[in-house]
Amino acid sequence: MNKYELTLVVSAKIEDDARAAVVAKAQDYITRAGGTVTNVEDWGKKRLAYEIQKMREAFYYFVQFDAEADAPAQIEENVRIMDNVLRFLCVRADEA
Repeated sequence: MNKYELTLVVSAKIEDDARAAVVAKAQDYITRAGGTVTNVEDWGKKRLAYEIQKMREAFYYFVQFDAEADAPAQIEENVRIMDNVLRFLCVRADEA
């Protein structure tokens, strides 16, 4: 099992419960790919470095999880088509 981190940049134009549902859905994709979520960090609303879909602010979430090497590709495939996710990035975490 490797350690990974999924970063989600979620639209600021949706309600709190819809935003929570987006994060829960991403966690569900992780568990379906055989991973286990270890931590979810909510960094709140932040100003974007550049405008995305005419939005200047978005909510940032960092989801740490353990999974096999083939899981991130499956997770990215599902997250890519999610509504209200402006950007995402899945990286392998350093094991220090």
